Amino acid sequence: MPTLVNCNAEDELHHGRTFYSSLDPSSLFSINSHLDVFYPPRPRKRLRSSAPVVSWENELLREKKSSIEFLPDECLFEIFRRLPGQERSACACVSKHWLSLLCTISKAEISHTASDGADMASDEAEPDSEGCLTRCLEGKKATDVRLAAIAVGTATRGGLGKLSIRGSNSARGVTNFGLSAVAHGCPSLNLLSIWNVSSIGDEGLCQVANGCHMLEKLDLCHCPSVTDKALIAIAERCPKLTALTIESCPHIGNASLQAIARCCPKLESIAIKDCPLIGDQGVACLFLPSSSSVTKVKLQGLKVSDFSLAVIGHFGKSVTNLILSGLCNVSEKGFWAMGNACGLQALTSLTISSCRGMTDASLEAIGQGCPGLKQIFLRNCCLISDNGLVAFAKSTISLESLQLEECNRITQLGVFYALSNCGSKLKSLSLVKCVGVKDIASQDLMLSLCRSLRSLSIKSCPGFGSAGLAILGKICPELRSVDLSGLYGMTDDGLLSFLERCEAGLAKVNLSGCINLSDRVAIAVAMLHGKTLKALNLNGCRKITDATLEAIANSCQLLNDLDISSCAVTDSGIAALSSSEQLNLQILSLSGCSGISNKGIPFLIKLGKGLVGLNLKNCNSISSSKIDLLVQHFWRCDIFY
Repeated sequence: MPTLVNCNAEDELHHGRTFYSSLDPSSLFSINSHLDVFYPPRPRKRLRSSAPVVSWENELLREKKSSIEFLPDECLFEIFRRLPGQERSACACVSKHWLSLLCTISKAEISHTASDGADMASDEAEPDSEGCLTRCLEGKKATDVRLAAIAVGTATRGGLGKLSIRGSNSARGVTNFGLSAVAHGCPSLNLLSIWNVSSIGDEGLCQVANGCHMLEKLDLCHCPSVTDKALIAIAERCPKLTALTIESCPHIGNASLQAIARCCPKLESIAIKDCPLIGDQGVACLFLPSSSSVTKVKLQGLKVSDFSLAVIGHFGKSVTNLILSGLCNVSEKGFWAMGNACGLQALTSLTISSCRGMTDASLEAIGQGCPGLKQIFLRNCCLISDNGLVAFAKSTISLESLQLEECNRITQLGVFYALSNCGSKLKSLSLVKCVGVKDIASQDLMLSLCRSLRSLSIKSCPGFGSAGLAILGKICPELRSVDLSGLYGMTDDGLLSFLERCEAGLAKVNLSGCINLSDRVAIAVAMLHGKTLKALNLNGCRKITDATLEAIANSCQLLNDLDISSCAVTDSGIAALSSSEQLNLQILSLSGCSGISNKGIPFLIKLGKGLVGLNLKNCNSISSSKIDLLVQHFWRCDIFY
């Protein structure tokens, strides 16, 4: 036994390891072979006896039984901490009790003395824990035993750097014990993400704070047992924290954010959602001059007032990305103060969603007070009208992207005037579900050209039709990408006029859901923009036939992505595509094309030499045997059927 333990007078003994002396090993579960534990491939059988034997046989069995099983936990602990890394991993496979002891050994407690030179060389060969490994446990796989095995196994393979826990096993889920095992065995942990785990509380996270001082990113979502105590411990002992996300944690309040602001000077990103105890006192302290390194901020569903936004406007000098959503207690005064404070000089991206305080006056103030703003996304801001949008367009000087969704007081006229006044940097315009954007009566409009606009997206705006599109074609002649999906009122004549005015040549065209369009438009796209077109989506355009595919085969040299799902194409159209020598398709979607049958399979095989994606879902005229034939030929292609 002295040889096994290798204990001399100079060795330090660790006493008092009684934390797990009362642990019931039956609370743990068997270890599967795919866990992160190394063990040599040698079978181990237990002797079992179901029939009575003579006394001398019982004595023989007792002698064969290893005497190490009778050692107290303190002795086992001293043995384990002197073993080389791979042997410690092998010991973890012996029993649940041994695993529970091994996962309590921290890196600082591992002894690097060995009984001989070979063991010393083995210890020196172990890699340092640099946090190069990533592990994710989801649902039924998220148990304490798996976490303990990960903690022991990754220690000799570069160290665990990122750990994500998504949900928990309903019968034997993750608890504070499993998280404590990670804290003891993974000092290199720098990212911890925990979602939907109600059984983890302050005890486990406090252990992480004590053992994982390298932690940089913490993500807590739907963790009802975590309180301010855990977050304060993280803040005080993990000074390298740079990103914090808290969502739906009802017991985390202002004290946590105050500790973060006080103890984490490197914090760069903060996201808080649906935490009822967090208010102005917690949010405001994040932007004081002493903690001005925060660059990304997301506040959603919080009970903050105008005061918080005023503080952000005054002291958020480092903020570059700001997301404000569902702030019901913030009025027009708060947004106006945030803009007029002129402190958001570095702000480049702003998202405001479902905030009743966002009005015309506040939008204009933001445009004037944020000179570096490049992207703005306004969603469900029902009080913003044409006046506010045009005033914002005139006041902003760096805007490159404008996105409007469910802003129903904005009309088509407001959009046109905003485009004419946005300056020379606007590159992208997106309108989604803006029911107020409807075709206006024919009239002479004094509009300036917007030659900088490259991308236009108008989705699910039922009132937007051919007349409005024709005007857009006049004022935006340099478009490269057009997405008009869901505009079922669009006609051939209106779209043809628009296509003729796109002088630079379109590279991406999405007309999915435009059910009234026919081959006239699709052929015009191929003829006018075939030299530049790379992606064409005609999904759901039921009037598109083989004539369109023939035009594409003859004119589109650069096309690599074609979606003609639910169109009236047949095998003849696929034959036309396959006969083209210049066409080099990579992605082809034929979902729901009932006109394509087994006769078209040879043409698909010929066409598919360069394909990496093929969608044949709901192509009911193609038999399963032909699908199998395609799978054999297209070994590099992902086929959906």
